Amino acid sequence: MLVELEITKNDDAYPWLLQWIDTASRGLFDALARRITPRMHHLQLNTSTYKRADGAQVTDFYLQPGHGKHIMRYENAWMLVNRERQGNHLDTNGEPFETVTLTTLQAHKHVFEQLFAEAHEMAQQNQEGKTLVLVPDAFDWKPFGQPKRKRPLESVVLEEGVKERLVQDLQEFIQKREWYFDRGIPYRRGYLLYGPPGTGKSSVIEAIAGHLNFNIAMLNLSQRGMTDDRLQFMLTKVPPRTLVLLEDADAAWVNRKQANEDGYSGAAVTFSGLLNAMDGVASAEERILFLTTNHVERLDEALIRPGRVDVTVRIGEATDWQIQHLLERFYGEADPDGAGRQRFLEKARKLGLVGALSPAELQGLFLYNKEDLEGAIASLDEVALMHAHLARKLNGSDE
Repeated sequence: MLVELEITKNDDAYPWLLQWIDTASRGLFDALARRITPRMHHLQLNTSTYKRADGAQVTDFYLQPGHGKHIMRYENAWMLVNRERQGNHLDTNGEPFETVTLTTLQAHKHVFEQLFAEAHEMAQQNQEGKTLVLVPDAFDWKPFGQPKRKRPLESVVLEEGVKERLVQDLQEFIQKREWYFDRGIPYRRGYLLYGPPGTGKSSVIEAIAGHLNFNIAMLNLSQRGMTDDRLQFMLTKVPPRTLVLLEDADAAWVNRKQANEDGYSGAAVTFSGLLNAMDGVASAEERILFLTTNHVERLDEALIRPGRVDVTVRIGEATDWQIQHLLERFYGEADPDGAGRQRFLEKARKLGLVGALSPAELQGLFLYNKEDLEGAIASLDEVALMHAHLARKLNGSDE
């Protein structure tokens, strides 16, 4: 007697199973490889592209069981693996409905539980110590590239106490779930981070997500096909332990006025649609939303009123305190007595660069002068000249 087990594409276990078979067949896990004998007659290529920390684009290729029937052996049990695509039936994302069916003898049905336990464990190991970035895919969320290594919270240097206050507020919110429910208060929290480019708004969100073991769901209101209804639906589908990130919140309606070459002039999301998605009757519960903007003055007051945005934080240019801590990170070992770092700080003050440079600019300067503090000090003159030139240019355009 035979027993069948069907897994649909919408089930969380579907990608685990395909990845498990792929990894085992490539022999990356020797313990698994010794117990599995794949007989794949047809393979499917799955390509994933992502950027490394240095900006280089990397492409990974994965071989998965293709559509059709395959024979494999696991724990001395022979199985028929049948991956089917039903072209006439579409799932909730408008994609062809897919299933994988495992067939084995009734006497061996116990191996199913062990197989999926191993597949789940492997999926968890692949994400351990990493942050998953999700993007909209039709009416669901899908991973964007490979899971990213968690960014250490201490790697983001903000003004003293800012980062800690954000983490403390989030942790308190997460722990007070029942408190909100008992009082009939919507269990939602909104944060607005604003300030000039390169000051660390997105970086601190990524680091906080890693610190709290959360993933990040990125929303782009200007994405093709994004409408009021879809936006509201996507916010109700955000997976557990996931921060929602809406970057450049001011840009969606500005871009709409600037049509692209192909005539596309932005998304169909309306301002009222965004407000309703954030806190309307049908808005999602149990949600943490981060908004970022370089131009807070462009945001309508209705968007950032209490209830939609609960915490507003300015992330600005590098202060004296931040520069000291960045110097410690990059040159602490090369300058143990701190004399060189003090000279850098004094020169930066003299040139008027304290409070004028973004942390990203400072990091770029330090990376260019790795382990060369004297070179970084000498480069400050050129940096000051560049800033003065930009200031004159801006003043000239204002006249």
